[in-house]
Amino acid sequence: MSHPDAVRHTELQSTPQTRRRVALLVVVLLIVAVLVAIGGILPRVRARSILRNQTEQMAIPTVAVTTPQVGTPTRELVLPGTMQAFEDAPIYSRTNGYVRVWHHDIGSRVHKGDLLAVIAAPELDQQIVQAQAEVASAEQNLKLAQITAQRYQGLVDSDAVSRQSNDAASSSAITQNSTVASARASLNRLLELQSFEHVSAPFDGVVTARNIDVGQLVDEGSNGGTGSGTAPRELFHVSNTRTLRIFVDVPEQDAPYARAGVATNITVAEYPGRIFHGKITRSAQSINLQTRTLMAEVDIDNPKEELLPGAYAQVHLQLPLDRSTLIVPVSALLFRAEGLRIVTLDAEDHAHLTPLTLGRDWGTQVEVLAGLQAGQRIVMVPPDGIIEGEKVRVVSGNAAPGYVNSATAATGGHS
Repeated sequence: MSHPDAVRHTELQSTPQTRRRVALLVVVLLIVAVLVAIGGILPRVRARSILRNQTEQMAIPTVAVTTPQVGTPTRELVLPGTMQAFEDAPIYSRTNGYVRVWHHDIGSRVHKGDLLAVIAAPELDQQIVQAQAEVASAEQNLKLAQITAQRYQGLVDSDAVSRQSNDAASSSAITQNSTVASARASLNRLLELQSFEHVSAPFDGVVTARNIDVGQLVDEGSNGGTGSGTAPRELFHVSNTRTLRIFVDVPEQDAPYARAGVATNITVAEYPGRIFHGKITRSAQSINLQTRTLMAEVDIDNPKEELLPGAYAQVHLQLPLDRSTLIVPVSALLFRAEGLRIVTLDAEDHAHLTPLTLGRDWGTQVEVLAGLQAGQRIVMVPPDGIIEGEKVRVVSGNAAPGYVNSATAATGGHS
């Protein structure tokens, strides 16, 4: 059995060692705790930093950009129109009578002076016989009056006839001369009417209508018809279709460019895919007060007579422009309360809301008359919330046009 003093001496010797061990253990535990704490905090700090950076990056709009296209020196203006024959004439009777014979039907090609029909006018023929007799009688009376006047002139000096009788004979000769002239004029008028018994073509063309038949009664004048009103108003209708004309109404804003000589392309439903060429030959040189348009005439050569008068046509006017224009996509337009805007970018990729003046609208593209410069960068589909001076991120030129999802752009396009 140990002595109590020996035991106390042993305990006093072991206390410092125990304390050192405890202290060392505490330090180790503290170090382990610090390491554990550091190991848990650092990933969180890093994650928060990454999240903050991603949030800041996603807050920057990512957009695709383009540059305006330079417009062509001409602008196409499409207008509707109806083709008409260059020469078109309804043929009426100039004398009263019956149709004796006709020589050309619809579709017949005729030349100027070709006989279309003959009208029998027996009453007119008899009037001509009567007029010829009246001319002959007036000529005989004139001859007698002239002989009498000459005789009286020779006898007046010898006082065989009075001067009064001489003056009367001279006056009678003058009167008879006027009577002959009047009778001849009446005869010539009737002969002229008789020439209208032969109805002729006024120019080269095609007969597009025949409204008479043999034995039909026709009257003089453009009203035509018989007393019962059963006959047509016109005998024939002739059109020259080697050249066609189209009248189009050009809007007032384009009127200064619709000048003579401007080239045109004409399309018709009868020949899909084909283009016929013409040009503006003249215009009214005046704006219609009701429609606010300028009437212009477009002429088309039709040597094969493929195009028919009366057909509907689309006239594509190639109007020359005296100012440069730019073309931008409709998706680039931004509608704000202060007006129409487009988003342009400066060298530091800061957005600027630029006002525009637009011209023509082609559906997917619009014409810009003022507000842009050639080569200036514009956002193709600007975000609705974009503001003046905001920083944006521009994607590469291979990206699809329009607004790009920011998260996709930030992660390189990977999900």
